[in-house]
Amino acid sequence: MSWQGRKVLVTGAGGFIGSHLAERLAREGASVRALVHYNALGSWGWLERSPLAGDMEVLAGDICDPFATRQALVGREVVFHLAALIAIPYSYQAPASYVRVNVEGTLNLLQAARDQGVGAFVHTSTSEVYGTAKSVPISEDHPLCGQSPYSASKIAADKMAEAYHLSFGLPVVTVRPFNTFGPRQSARAVIPTIISQCLAGQPLKLGNLHPTRDLNFVSNTVDGFLAAASAPAALGRAVNLGSGREISIGDLARLICRLTGRPEDIQTQSERLRPPGSEVERLLADNSLAARLLDWRPALSLEQGLEQTIEWLRHNLERYRPGVYVI
Repeated sequence: MSWQGRKVLVTGAGGFIGSHLAERLAREGASVRALVHYNALGSWGWLERSPLAGDMEVLAGDICDPFATRQALVGREVVFHLAALIAIPYSYQAPASYVRVNVEGTLNLLQAARDQGVGAFVHTSTSEVYGTAKSVPISEDHPLCGQSPYSASKIAADKMAEAYHLSFGLPVVTVRPFNTFGPRQSARAVIPTIISQCLAGQPLKLGNLHPTRDLNFVSNTVDGFLAAASAPAALGRAVNLGSGREISIGDLARLICRLTGRPEDIQTQSERLRPPGSEVERLLADNSLAARLLDWRPALSLEQGLEQTIEWLRHNLERYRPGVYVI
């Protein structure tokens, strides 16, 4: 699909993946409306300093407000819905916030998209909805398991998107990214946590080292979003966007230590451990459906993505607090 002149909305455009997606769409000539979360400082998040912000219409609002979502959807043909609360540890402390943003906010956007008659609605899920793998690799038919309030809220949002497709014919595709990483990612995620501590010359303070994750560089994920919006065969489906490779947190830490030239001084910190029944022990994507329906495959490897991420963090370390556990 050519994106030249296409009228798109990206929610969560000030965030990690959303800012990369909004910039990519702007580069490809789309008419981008970037919805960022309204805040008292007037910050646009990662779009604040983006050289492409002037090529977008940046709109501040809140998906929890149905009036704001209706305003954001006016005149849009394609919606990429990424706005969400995503931090798993914080969901233990504020579960109602996750229902309000991830479920009710998604409902507001789905209804506004239905009213507007959009041509495509790409809804963002997460591999966390699968819980600990009961079989690997994890296909889209794997049972869903809400092992945290965050994952439970995303399951509910996924099902609401499914309901709007089945009940009202809304052209929804649900993309299910596994562990996306890259420049701009918050220290709430494990890779920037490890890299920032390495670059600061600190011991690595981590949680459980045994769980495995399927890690996918952000440009690969953005490729998948664009492919999903232009794949009629994917309508009504959930599609995994994962690398098909797993690595334990401990092995990941050792790999990053080697790439940054730091000694392997790895410590387990109790406050970083999830409750035992909430820890997702293993994630490994079956990405064959994405290959078949979207013609999508990850272009960059874990090592290539880590090298780019390390280089970016090296020049942006002042944005992080390596010694602080961020939830």
